[in-house]
Amino acid sequence: MEWETVIGLEIHAQLATNSKIFSGSSTAYGAEPNTQANLVDLGMPGVLPVLNKKAVELAIRLGLAIDAEIAPRSIFARKNYFYPDSPKGYQISQYELPIVGLGHMDIQLENGDTKRIGITRAHLEEDAGKSLHEDFQGQTGIDLNRAGTPLLEIVSEPDMRNAKEAVAYMKKLHALVRYLGVGDGNMQEGSFRCDANVSVRRPGAEFGTRAEIKNLNSFKFIERAINHEVERQIDIIESGGKVVQETRLYDPDKDETRSMRSKEDANDYRYFPDPDLLPVEITPADIEAVRATMPELPDAKKQRFMAEYALTAYDASLLTLSREVADYFEAVAQGCGDAKLAANWVNGEVSKTLADNEMEIAAVPVSSAALIELLKRIQDNTVSNKIARDVFAAMWNGEGSADAIIDKKGLKQITDTSAIEAVIDEIIANNPGQVAEYRSGKDKLFGFFVGQAMRASKGKANPNTLNDILKQKLEG
Repeated sequence: MEWETVIGLEIHAQLATNSKIFSGSSTAYGAEPNTQANLVDLGMPGVLPVLNKKAVELAIRLGLAIDAEIAPRSIFARKNYFYPDSPKGYQISQYELPIVGLGHMDIQLENGDTKRIGITRAHLEEDAGKSLHEDFQGQTGIDLNRAGTPLLEIVSEPDMRNAKEAVAYMKKLHALVRYLGVGDGNMQEGSFRCDANVSVRRPGAEFGTRAEIKNLNSFKFIERAINHEVERQIDIIESGGKVVQETRLYDPDKDETRSMRSKEDANDYRYFPDPDLLPVEITPADIEAVRATMPELPDAKKQRFMAEYALTAYDASLLTLSREVADYFEAVAQGCGDAKLAANWVNGEVSKTLADNEMEIAAVPVSSAALIELLKRIQDNTVSNKIARDVFAAMWNGEGSADAIIDKKGLKQITDTSAIEAVIDEIIANNPGQVAEYRSGKDKLFGFFVGQAMRASKGKANPNTLNDILKQKLEG
């Protein structure tokens, strides 16, 4: 019998504020341990939290982008549990009345179909500190720099049915958070991480018992962790056992999940309204003020690229995965006047070289203006597309502008028809057997002659001119 997977994700996005959610301490990453934690973060007696207005505005911004309900009144609650790196003994979060209510986001499946994923809520909360287990000789160090950092926890409905859908949803939300400026989405620094709730059931049956996989901060790891957890649960059930509701950790080195603790229910946390914080009241004017600052969203940008630049859905999807890539493409497309050529280069050579060097587009050493100059040399037949890739590599390595590299290395295309004819005549004279075979009907040999001619011209012959002349002479 078949099994159906049920997945819901809880994604924690660190908000792009300069200070913490309830104190004036800095949120900058990488400071010396315990240098960015004040009395409020330490939970000292007599201190009072003060809500960061920017955090509220960023939560509203995300809510608008997912077409969600923005609560006119929301309440902060104390979530009581003991963690060694949580000095207050509780976390300030939201429970019954979150700031963002029901919303949704559409993801694209592998077959091209669109699927709508419901979003239950998004609530504001503070992060805990960090336990450090290295270099302490059997002891644990506590760094409270992160304590009180503002988080937006975005909770999906259990609408995903396999790991690939979960990854598509997480990637889409990651891109959205960065587009909006809600957070930097830096997964390596823990600014964007995910807890995956996974269960299995027979198709049409009630939901099965779920396990929560904590703190996944890589798209690759979330897919592997979910797939492993699904296999684990199916093996347990088919062996006559029962899945236990628990929290698990994923070990990427062993590609397995292991039990961390039994999974608590809401009543175990003894939620109650935080007596030190007033309810948050948001007016329609507040919402409209945030809406006025919203950038063009990825889906709208994709549709505009398809309409304005006549791009395919595939090209437009790739180009709008990040706001920075979209801006880079648009500058190149407008500068060279050929959107398809610009899309091919940004999705192709630029993206490939960025991936090979594990870099983001913001750090690309070839500016949009520099790429425009190179593409114009393709357009005016100064270089072929193939030679342009070599020029691009040299530009990437800091060897100069496109024009300077082309001149220095003597890479200009041969467009003189008489020079190309001389090359072709020599090749035809040196290969009478292949010429006879081609003329007898072996059309595939045309590629042989093209290769010989390009070699003889050191790749500089204009491909279109070469092909036209070669075809005429072979058929003549």
